[in-house]
Amino acid sequence: MVDGDIKRRFAKILIASLLGIGTAIGPVAAADEAGLSRDDKVLLLNAGAAAAVVAWGTAKWDYDDRVPHAQTEGWFGYHTGEGGADKLGHVWSTYALSHLFAAVYEDWDFTPAEATTYGTLSAAGLQSLMEIGDSFSGFGFSYEDFLANFVGAGVGYLLLDQRDLGAKLDLRIEYAPSLSGGNSSDVFTDYEHHKYLLALKGSGFEDLADTPFEYLELHLGYYTRGYDEYRVGGPETRRRTIYFGVGLNVTKLLSPLWDTRVFNYFQVPYTYLSYDDNIDK
Repeated sequence: MVDGDIKRRFAKILIASLLGIGTAIGPVAAADEAGLSRDDKVLLLNAGAAAAVVAWGTAKWDYDDRVPHAQTEGWFGYHTGEGGADKLGHVWSTYALSHLFAAVYEDWDFTPAEATTYGTLSAAGLQSLMEIGDSFSGFGFSYEDFLANFVGAGVGYLLLDQRDLGAKLDLRIEYAPSLSGGNSSDVFTDYEHHKYLLALKGSGFEDLADTPFEYLELHLGYYTRGYDEYRVGGPETRRRTIYFGVGLNVTKLLSPLWDTRVFNYFQVPYTYLSYDDNIDK
């Protein structure tokens, strides 16, 4: 698979996931008014999401273009298409999608345990469906993407099932576009300005409650740079970077004014200090 296809693939996953859920919510809402059971609503949501993905994929991504085929893309190697950033994109997107499904199911009066199980299965199923659809298109089925999706589903399940651990750890994506321009028109695949990180939050520890440390967090992250420039014939500036940081817990800081969990999934740029270690130096 060429590098451009790798980028389009990740954008496709995010768009199709949200498209599928969004398309299915309308019929489910109507069904709710008709008095369908919660199990029927789950079935309708998943069937609607799957149908939307298949229909959109056939119309826009040529799901009926080729016989099924697959390939390996590599993981985090220096010479892979994105240095592994795209694989972390799959992990994060399936993780976030599992929590989105679970939140919908809890709103439908499923217990937290039930919502966790069904949310994880829904996310993994929808992502797997898209990967299978890829096998019939120019994208092709990617073993690494398939496995990365299940890693994301597993992390999603773990942090929902173990609520104490989930209160301490977040898996996030950061998007910090450059002020100098040159950004991709697709924020989902602009890996030159993405970072992926685990955040350990002081607010999740009882011993730190009512102390300044409950507003702080520790970061362990990964990002790649220079792959876009190299791909179009620029100098060899590719690098893969691991970083460690200390940051502000934006969710906790905003909690008196705004009760939201969005910043558990999206890292706010420039709210932390970090030490970056370029592993390709």
